[in-house]
Amino acid sequence: MAKKVLITGGTGLIGRRLTQMLLEKGYEVAFLSRKKANITFVKVFEWDIEKGYIEDGALENLHFLVHLAGTNVGEGRWTEERKKSILESRTESLGLIARKLAAQPAKPVAFVSASGISFYGQDTGDQKNTEATPAGNDFLSHVSIEWEKAADEIAAMGVRTIKLRTGIVISKEGGAIPKMALPARFGVGAPLGSGKQWISWIHLYDMCKMYVEALENESWQGVYNAVAAPPVTNEDLTRSICKVLNRPQWFPNVPAFALKLVFGEMAAVVLGGNYVVNERIERETGFKYRFGELENALRAELV
Repeated sequence: MAKKVLITGGTGLIGRRLTQMLLEKGYEVAFLSRKKANITFVKVFEWDIEKGYIEDGALENLHFLVHLAGTNVGEGRWTEERKKSILESRTESLGLIARKLAAQPAKPVAFVSASGISFYGQDTGDQKNTEATPAGNDFLSHVSIEWEKAADEIAAMGVRTIKLRTGIVISKEGGAIPKMALPARFGVGAPLGSGKQWISWIHLYDMCKMYVEALENESWQGVYNAVAAPPVTNEDLTRSICKVLNRPQWFPNVPAFALKLVFGEMAAVVLGGNYVVNERIERETGFKYRFGELENALRAELV
């Protein structure tokens, strides 16, 4: 009998590719979704976080649990309402699952929750952040802190729990990279702000492979920085995108004040940066990256 993996946020960027990987490995995959949907090869269970409802059967015979659900941080201005949604879509959803799991006689073997490298702060300059680095004190840090606390509710039940603090995911299917590459395709690529802010990145394939490894390998537990090495500056990333696309980069940097006018508080996402080190991945696991070099990762997605 195939082992069952339940995924929240399964239709998102990471969820879609992770589902494909899991199905190829012979797992049974199920989604928790706000709307009933007919998705080939995947069983979809409904849930309603506000009403505290999860459809019967979703948590039964569950071997692995993956939590990816959450309002997209990089879309829309950060109104107070949206900031509330960014936080609660991650924490209230996990709280509901934890309450329902507590009533289940059998618990999953392992649980992997997404988190973010914004845990360390929206802009930490040249500081090298390892898994042991303390949390920051801004909005996105608060989101990641509470996100991880919510995951601890499931860990407290004796479930092996892994939290993957995710960097910028390189993929043609979504996220920041297609948006950054679009101006470059038209020959107007330019660094954002100072261009000196650090970008800690990981290719989508390696990100999803890391989830699978975390589920299957019993030695994985706790927090890991889910990034490749080494980080690059925003300026270097822009230059690499232009190089891969064979386009010039001669436009001046987009000034910070212009980004703040357009995006408001959310501009901190692109103006800030984090130099994040994948210390535990390198020292404690045998994980091998397929895309450990930035240009190879970009070329696989953009060309």
